[in-house]
Amino acid sequence: MTATPDSRAAGAQPGGLRARPSGRAAALRRLLVIVLAAAAWLAAGCTTLPPPAGRTPSHAYTDTVQTPLGQAVAPAVAEHPGRSGFLAFEDPHDAFAARVLLAGAAERSIDAQYFVWHDDAVGILMWQALWQAAQRGVRVRVLLDDANTAGLDPLLAALGAHPNIELRLYNPFPTRSSRALGYLGDFSRLNRRMHNKAFIADNQASVVGGRNIADEYFGAADGLGFADLDVLAIGAVVQAVSREFDLYWNSASAYPAAPFVGPAPADPAAVLQPRFDAVQRDPQAARYLQAVRGAPFVRELLERRLAFDWATAQVLYDDPAKTLDADDRADLLLLPALMQRMGMPRRSLDIVSPYFVPGETGTAMLAGLARGGVQVRVLTNSLASSDESVVHAGYAKRRLDLLRAGVRLWELEPGAAAASMRVRGRFGPAKVSGLHAKTYAVDGARVFVGSFNFDQRSAHLNTEMGLVMDSPQAAQQLARVFETEVPEVAYEVRLGADGSSLQWVEQRDGGATVVHDVDPETSLWQRLKIGFLEGLPIDWLL
Repeated sequence: MTATPDSRAAGAQPGGLRARPSGRAAALRRLLVIVLAAAAWLAAGCTTLPPPAGRTPSHAYTDTVQTPLGQAVAPAVAEHPGRSGFLAFEDPHDAFAARVLLAGAAERSIDAQYFVWHDDAVGILMWQALWQAAQRGVRVRVLLDDANTAGLDPLLAALGAHPNIELRLYNPFPTRSSRALGYLGDFSRLNRRMHNKAFIADNQASVVGGRNIADEYFGAADGLGFADLDVLAIGAVVQAVSREFDLYWNSASAYPAAPFVGPAPADPAAVLQPRFDAVQRDPQAARYLQAVRGAPFVRELLERRLAFDWATAQVLYDDPAKTLDADDRADLLLLPALMQRMGMPRRSLDIVSPYFVPGETGTAMLAGLARGGVQVRVLTNSLASSDESVVHAGYAKRRLDLLRAGVRLWELEPGAAAASMRVRGRFGPAKVSGLHAKTYAVDGARVFVGSFNFDQRSAHLNTEMGLVMDSPQAAQQLARVFETEVPEVAYEVRLGADGSSLQWVEQRDGGATVVHDVDPETSLWQRLKIGFLEGLPIDWLL
């Protein structure tokens, strides 16, 4: 995972993910800017941010060793000096249970940072857990990216009225009624989002990974679910996650929510308690909570047999100044640090990324590794399983070049079997409808888990974060997933006999092999649309 020598000259920062714009592409991009600028004057009076009144700096508590959580993790941490403990959550019920249990155990503080927090069963249950913690006297800080808060203002106003809950919006939209109008007025700023995800309790335990707070990420959605990955961390690395949170919380892009979401209700509890009660009474939510109580993580926790993987680790993240800097300064970016920390692959590189847009230079980098004898394997979404078909177009145009170089590609089947994927719990839909995990492993020795997609948006526009763990156990587990599980739930994309066409190879139950000559389970219209999008100079947005 390293830059090619000419990547900077080609218009990319280290990491080789940015495609070099052609003259036509540059002209079309300038045209897009002109069109947006011409429209912006219509919205100019509606897109001015208010002054950041009340933005008082605050930081993570450091004197939390004597909290119940601190005392619970102290013996194990002491037995592994210089290392941190990690527990991966593939099962969505485990991931939900860990957050709720951490919220329930916290005594001093909870910090939560998310890109998406939906007003659904999981979202309300998590808010209830935070509200109950605040009622106990726990300081709760929540930092939400504002791109996905439409319709949540009354709920946020009620939550923020609690004296122990402070809410901030990252890179907010001044126009609450229309996100589109906001984009027209300030596209350059609002196109850059905070994609980070972290949950920290008492500065003693944290959960970092790919999951947003919504039903579809935790096995609670009816007919929709994402295969995702989180890591529960204890030990010294947790303080580093807290430093990341503090940096964003106190950044110039984090605004107190109150001026945006409106006045607090006179009686916040009277607004919130009916919402909490309604979810608790909902039969589907009740079944979900029952399933969570039986999650493997809960059982192992109660039986005191949680098996942490102990490893040296580092938290990597973009500087929040990336949101306000349009020059793509390498010193602000996660990607160069990620490449340096993971090192040059010598034997293997495994990539799991739901949105995979390597660009021209990134394609050349991966192709060069494969031609040099490195085993390069990629799992991403198929056109049928992707929730972002436009992003799929940025990947589809690179498949031939990657395959010709020897890179192996798999695309998740829509409705991948739960039992095979081992990423679903025992409740809810029996199928995974899309991939959302972001994890990479190098040489069976180091692994990254976080929010960073292998695409242009993560590299150059959004802010991201994640953990790099020096864990052969975790890296080799990902390798085993590619060898034994991925072929059961994903199409392997191969070159056709002519070397210029593609085939999708599907392994069905019973050992049958089916070869598809077009993107499986898609319509002609879907494929035509992707073909059209492939020709547009939009990789920089994807």
